[in-house]
Amino acid sequence: MDEKLTLFVAVTSAAVVLQVFVLAAIYFTLRKLSAGVTTATDEVKAQALPLLENLKTLLGEVKKILETSAPKLELVLDNAAAITTTAHSGLGRVETTVNDVLDRARLQIIRADDMVTRALDEVEETTEKVTRSVTSPIKRANGIMQGISTGVSAYFGQKRPRERGPSEQMFI
Repeated sequence: MDEKLTLFVAVTSAAVVLQVFVLAAIYFTLRKLSAGVTTATDEVKAQALPLLENLKTLLGEVKKILETSAPKLELVLDNAAAITTTAHSGLGRVETTVNDVLDRARLQIIRADDMVTRALDEVEETTEKVTRSVTSPIKRANGIMQGISTGVSAYFGQKRPRERGPSEQMFI
């Protein structure tokens, strides 16, 4: 059993020595890392602090500008609201006027259409009357002239056109 105990002590000692090396490596690594972080922090502070100071100055100037322009902006907004209200009421009047004009124009167009329709109807009736008045006597005169012509030709013995036979009628 002595051997087992010696072996156990030797393995435990080796493990402890190994742990010491690992812990030493971790310590040196953390020390290096800490130095790097400290350097980076110092650089950030050196660059960020002036930016923050400039930002504070800029914010102060913006605040002053807003304080001085706030009453002017309120005045502009009030004027815009008044202009919008005035324009809205003016547009209502314009819309009413335009609708009135359109209604009147529609009525006038309807009147004009009725007048033109009546005039065209009258022209058509007049044309029919003139046609009947003029063509009726002309037709009568034409009939009388044909009758006289037929009577004169019969009186003077002109031959009537001979009638064609059935075979001649087929070739016409």
